[in-house]
Amino acid sequence: MKASSTWPDIQYYVSLILLAVIFSKLWNKHAQKKIEQKFATEKGCQPLLPWGARWPFGLGLLVKVSHYAKKQQLLHFFVTALEQCPRTWEQNVLGATSIGTIEPENVEAVLSKQFSDFGLGLRSPSFYPLLGSGIFTQDGPEWKHSRDLLRPQFVQKRSENFEQLRTSVKDLIECLPQNGVMDLQPLFFRLTFDTTTFLLFGKSMCSLQSEDVAGQEMEFADAFNLAQDYLSHRSRLGKYYWLMNDRAFRNACKTCHRFVDDAVRSAVANFASQGESVEGESTHTFLNALIQKTSNPKILRDQCLNILLAGRDTTACLLSWTFRLLARHPRVLEKLRAEIGTTIGVGTSAPQPTRNDLKKMFYLNLVIKEVLRLYPSVPINGRTAVKMTTLPRGGGKDGKSPILVRAGEGITYLIYAIHRRKDIYGSDAEEFRPERWKDQKLKDVGYGYLPFNGGPRVCLGQEFALMEAGYTIVRIIQQFRRIELPEDEAHIDIGMEKQNLTLVVVSAGGCRVNLGREV
Repeated sequence: MKASSTWPDIQYYVSLILLAVIFSKLWNKHAQKKIEQKFATEKGCQPLLPWGARWPFGLGLLVKVSHYAKKQQLLHFFVTALEQCPRTWEQNVLGATSIGTIEPENVEAVLSKQFSDFGLGLRSPSFYPLLGSGIFTQDGPEWKHSRDLLRPQFVQKRSENFEQLRTSVKDLIECLPQNGVMDLQPLFFRLTFDTTTFLLFGKSMCSLQSEDVAGQEMEFADAFNLAQDYLSHRSRLGKYYWLMNDRAFRNACKTCHRFVDDAVRSAVANFASQGESVEGESTHTFLNALIQKTSNPKILRDQCLNILLAGRDTTACLLSWTFRLLARHPRVLEKLRAEIGTTIGVGTSAPQPTRNDLKKMFYLNLVIKEVLRLYPSVPINGRTAVKMTTLPRGGGKDGKSPILVRAGEGITYLIYAIHRRKDIYGSDAEEFRPERWKDQKLKDVGYGYLPFNGGPRVCLGQEFALMEAGYTIVRIIQQFRRIELPEDEAHIDIGMEKQNLTLVVVSAGGCRVNLGREV
């Protein structure tokens, strides 16, 4: 009898505990809402307009994103959809509320003016299987330490980096035919792979010279591209990123890790064998600068992979999009060729450009700037609020009032769409027209143009990337009198081309051009 009477007592106390937990959660939620309302009122915040979703939990948006991702036209979908939506909006996907924006003022707040209010959020755990803990996945003191280590490699080695670039571009040109159709995109990725490995290890992998190394680079590239594709899907799933973790993804990460681990082991062994006799020289590469601080192979690998991602993929994409556009716009190509001819000459016997020559080529710089407008290397980015804060625009019916941003709330900013806003760049914003940058109305475009990020996390390698792209463009134009669109691609609308959206935007059709050598 005693035992049987105990069970109702247990049920009673369990019920009380459950009710207390539920009440506590509801009370805390109510109290937090009061705090948020008071904060929003003090800051003059107004409600955000939602994304035009018909299905609950953002399922409609997920279905559309999946559909256009399969068609390889996801960025085009975003640009088209945002023409009918507010410039800053609230979206609810699978129960998680976040904010999207194409408002430069908001982007400036996130990246610069309110930098300390925002962090990387889920990027670190989402990207960890491939990139580990490196400069692109770190926040706070760790990130600052990585940045301080990396900065000198771009400042102190300008001449040495340029000489290696000249050698690598020479190797690239030797891979090109005298005449005929060629896909330049794989070669551009091998070029930037070689120059980036030089920055990292103090020696180029020379994948453009050696077929054996090219095979290793191809294995790494395939795995790296696949892993990045997974990372892009993981980032779109928000807190459910862990669902994208199948064997193909894990194997791709292992292949990338194995490739870099081999280079790290070699560098560590070389550093240990030479010891203090090369201490002054050891800071001449990023990896050796790291080895002075740690011999932990995982830390070294993670940092190298982060730099490989930035140095290889972004500049290779810039070069690919440049020649795709030049082949489709012969007027721009001829104007650029004329500038090169006037500055240093064209033809196989023409001198190679110096760094000063590249700086003198005004139209070349306009061309590169316009390519980066239409095809920014990182088309979509985001941050997460680390505390309750605000953004300056997006609230109210006119979208001009501040908005409340809750702690833990994600902010996604679509650089690709910002760069195509017609109210900023004109009614021809979708067109490739380098001359638009001569217009004084764009001189104060600010965060409306963001090819290399902004604020404290602005890209450290942008000077090198622009030099690498400019030098490569000039040398190819000097060597080839004909750079034309292949006949079988003449019907393709450049505005509807297929794109592979990983962490960068890659042309799914490659960069096929019809080449003819200069004499």
